[in-house]
Formats: sequence, structure tokens, C-alpha cells
Amino acid sequence: MLNTRELRELFRLALPMVVSQSAFALMIFTDRLFLSRIDALHIASALGGGVTFFVSVSLFLGVMSYATALVAQYYGAGQLHKCPRVLTQGILMAVACQPLLLVIAWLMSGIFVAMDHPPQQVVLEKQYYFVMMAGALFVMAKACFAAYFCGIGRTRVVMITDVIGVLLNIPLTWMLVFGKFGFPELGIQGAALGTVIATAFSVVIYTVFYFNRFHRERFKVLASFHYDPAILRRYIRLGLPSGFETFVGAATFNFFLLLFQSYGVAEGAAMAIVFNWDMLNYVPLIGLNIAVTSLIGRAVGAGDMTRTNQVMAAGFLLAIGYSLVLAVVFIVFRFQLIMVFSTPEQDFSEIASLGSRMMLGMATYVLADAVILVSAGVLRGAGDTRWLMNTSMSLHVLMMVSQFIMIRYLDADPLVSWWGFVAMLLALAVIYLRRLLGHTWRKPSRLARVMAE
Repeated sequence: MLNTRELRELFRLALPMVVSQSAFALMIFTDRLFLSRIDALHIASALGGGVTFFVSVSLFLGVMSYATALVAQYYGAGQLHKCPRVLTQGILMAVACQPLLLVIAWLMSGIFVAMDHPPQQVVLEKQYYFVMMAGALFVMAKACFAAYFCGIGRTRVVMITDVIGVLLNIPLTWMLVFGKFGFPELGIQGAALGTVIATAFSVVIYTVFYFNRFHRERFKVLASFHYDPAILRRYIRLGLPSGFETFVGAATFNFFLLLFQSYGVAEGAAMAIVFNWDMLNYVPLIGLNIAVTSLIGRAVGAGDMTRTNQVMAAGFLLAIGYSLVLAVVFIVFRFQLIMVFSTPEQDFSEIASLGSRMMLGMATYVLADAVILVSAGVLRGAGDTRWLMNTSMSLHVLMMVSQFIMIRYLDADPLVSWWGFVAMLLALAVIYLRRLLGHTWRKPSRLARVMAE
């Protein structure tokens, strides 16, 4: 049942997150646009290196980002002093994980060759990947701060921080990629370095808000700088399944992406362009997903489960309405959208032909993304992370195996592979929706276990 008060509250929380996530999408979009001015190979390499970076850090980011639900639950329960303790445990984990991530970078660097990418593409992918991995600590710290402020409902802080970071990133990346104003011409490494520097600057901005006097005194921030084993255990118990869900989803997606790029540079560039436009849908929905998680977490903490149906209805109205509009745009203007990324003095016809047909598949699955992300936000806020992990991992592994068979053994056409990916997302949406409409995740005994330290 739709409640206008809940709709307004969700919109109030979600809008800054949509702006925030859209700012991130703009940053990636402009990075790819700058690199497209070099050649199509740089676009494909940035996508491969960037997604491989996300896979490498996704387990850790998935765990740390669960701070949104934990903080929201403590906030809803009126235990404000525990909210900053969650952030402290997250930062401790981030510092502890950085040496491990350097080892992971060394181990993962061979994946580009293993996927039979052209040698010149492998060189560029490694350059982008290693620079991003060197700055992984800043990425994790930023994720912890963002999750904390989302949990207490101060999503405007996240929006302001991300917008400032992007306003720094875009001109800095332009100068580093093309060597402007005395900066060295670093090409694809400049795109990655600009992102790392902007992320580190964003962490500094978060600390300014965090140590604001009003916030510092209300949440007893200065008393939170210590190891809290009870909160850390709960953080890991609920966050680790969320981390594995994120990791397996990212890993299988990266595997599919790298397999698809083995078709050739044109196919890889077409996929990179399509996913760039997909971010216009997916990234704002991530903002809505975070807002839903925060509101559901508060309801669980307060023991008020009657609000969940209202939050769900409001979330689906916003998500499906937005995705439906974009789906129409992606269908009607698919060829024009692909041609935005046409490279100077190169034959772009093959990329345009394949990419415009892939846009039809993307227009189909954006509605599935809306259902998936709202459903996942509700279930994650309620602590149903183990079911999410098992379900997501099962379907993503099935997709990975089927794609490997289609591409490597059946020599399937790129569009057949693409529509197989679309079918997996549609199936995931149906399964998530069935779980959401059931009652297992609402049981008082299960919710009591979620809140237990």
C-alpha cells in the first residue's frame, strides 16, 4: 500500500544518492569519452581494467558497505553512540585489508592474457588496473564513510562529497590523459590516477563533516575510536554474505565481460559503450537501493515492520517509473546514443551496428534491474543477507558456465551471448520478487537474530 509520507521520505533520502551515484556515472562516462578520443582500444581497456579492479575489491567493499544497514538499525533502535563505532570497525578492516589487496593485484594481473585479449590491449588494461589497486585503501575508506552517513539519513553529505570529488576528477583526468597545463601525458594511466586522487580528496571532505561539532557531540564520535568486538562480529556475520554476494556477482560479470571481449576489439568497444549508457539507469537505482536499505534498517531497529510494505511500494514506484522512461529512450535513440562515442578518423560502422542491437537487450533488462535493486535493498536492510548470497551466487555461476560454453565451445554469435545475459537478469528479478512477497524474512525470531550482537 502506497503511503505518501513514506514516498516523500524515500525520495528525500534517495534524491541526494541518485545525484551522488549519477556524479560517479558522469565521472566514468567522461573518462571513457576522453579515452575514446585516443582510440576504441583505450575504451575497451579501461572497461576491462576497471571491472577487474572492482572484482578485486568487491568482497571487501561488499562487507564494508553493509555499514548502511547496521548504522540504520542502531539509529532506529535509538542507540546513536553505536553508529560511529560501526564506522571505526570498517576503517580498521580497510587498513587491515590493504596488504592483501596488493597480493591480489599481483595474482589477478594475468587474467587479461588468460582471456586471449590482444597484446596491446593487455598492456593498457594492466596499466589502468595497477594504478587503481594502488589507491584501493581510499576507495574502501570512502565506502565506509558513505555507508555511515547513509545509515543515519544524511545522504546530502554523500551527495556534496561526491559532486565535489567529480568536479575535481573531470578536469584533473583531462589534464593527466592529454598532458595539459604542464601535466605529463599519461593516457589511460592518467584516467586511473585522476580517479584515485579525487577519491582521496573525497575522504578528506567526509572527515570534515564527521568531526562537525553538532554531529561529533550527538553521536559521541570521540568515544568511538576503539575496537568493539561485539559490533565487529555482527558486522562480519551480516556483512560477509553481502560481501560474497557482491564479489561473485562482480567476478562473474567480469568473466562474462572479458569473454565477450575475446570476440574482438569491435565487440569489446560495443559492450563498453552499451554499459556506459546502462549506467544512466543502474547507478541512480543504486542510490535508491541504498535509501531503501537505510529506511528498512531503521524499521528493523525500531521493531516497526509495518513500514516495510510502504517503503517497498514507494521504492518500486520510483524505480520502475524511472527505468521505464529510460527503456523507451534507449530503444528510440539507440543508434544516436552509440554514435556519441564514435572515434575520429576510424571506421565505426561495425561497432555502431552491433551496439545499437545490444541496446535493445539493455532496454529489456533495465526494468529487471529496478526490481532486483529495490528487492535487494529491502532484504539487505532486514538482514536477509545469507539468502541473497546463496541465490545471487547460484544464478551468477550458472550464467558464467553457460556463457563460457556458448562463447568458447559453441562459438555462439555475440548477440546470442548478450541475450543469454539478459535472460539471467530477468530470472534473478523474478526470484527476488518472490522472496520479497513471502514472509520468511519478516519472522520475529529471524529479526531478533539479526539484531543480536
